[in-house]
Amino acid sequence: MHFYRIHIPKVLVVVIVLTLGACGSFFKDEVETAPIARVGEAYLYSQDVAPFITKEMSPQDSAAFVVNYINKWASKQLLFSKSKINLPEDKLARFDRLVNDYRTDLYTRAYIEALVQQSNDTAVSDAQLSTYYEKQKENFKLNEKLVQLRFVVLPTQFLNKNEVVKRIQSFKENDKEYLDSIAVQFKKIHFNDSIWVSATRVMGEIPAINYANQERYLKKSQFFELQDSLGVYLGKVTDILDINDIAPLPYIKPDITRIILNKRRLDYEKRLETEIIDEAIKQNEFEIYANEK
Repeated sequence: MHFYRIHIPKVLVVVIVLTLGACGSFFKDEVETAPIARVGEAYLYSQDVAPFITKEMSPQDSAAFVVNYINKWASKQLLFSKSKINLPEDKLARFDRLVNDYRTDLYTRAYIEALVQQSNDTAVSDAQLSTYYEKQKENFKLNEKLVQLRFVVLPTQFLNKNEVVKRIQSFKENDKEYLDSIAVQFKKIHFNDSIWVSATRVMGEIPAINYANQERYLKKSQFFELQDSLGVYLGKVTDILDINDIAPLPYIKPDITRIILNKRRLDYEKRLETEIIDEAIKQNEFEIYANEK
């Protein structure tokens, strides 16, 4: 068995030469033709390494990076060579098929993606979303509680808390205007109580509410006033949806959009496959030969 060897001192000499000749950038602008390392019949060139060298690297960092890159490249090449010698033929053949399949799939997927983008068929109307939702709504049951609420977080020493409490509970137009006018004094605000948010997100915004006490505070029409070391939390829950309730359309709109676009893409791929085969047959580029016994 033949073993390849890399002479590290020579590698270091190459790195030093490249570093000193860089003059502000590690590699010269022109494409290098001389290899910087070899393992058997495989060669590594400076242009293979150059894309990984950044302007932020010092010459010393660049040199260390190249030495490490070369050694890793050599290790992979040597292991690859040994694998081709020592692995069973059937396994090598299977790996080759997998590599070819992956390469083909990579190219075809990229090509199909480009065709889909060119078709400009990526818009989903509200009517399409609504139609799909109505047909499939039983498949969109919630796995966690959703909440509609408004809340503010006040500093612990806030002086006019009672007025804010009254305004949060009433929340008429004049109340909203008042709260907006003093919002700069709040640590956090959320007044859009028509948006559905998950209970988990609420607990992230209001640490005083947790899994242990959420049933007490996150219920319909509930007003809460809580305090911890971070501030005073004032909020009013306007509505809730429990686990296994049907998710509202606005909440799952992004999911339905992805589902519709994915189905559209699959349909497009099937149609493209049929069309491209039909075209190939017409152009005499594709034939199936009958087996003769």
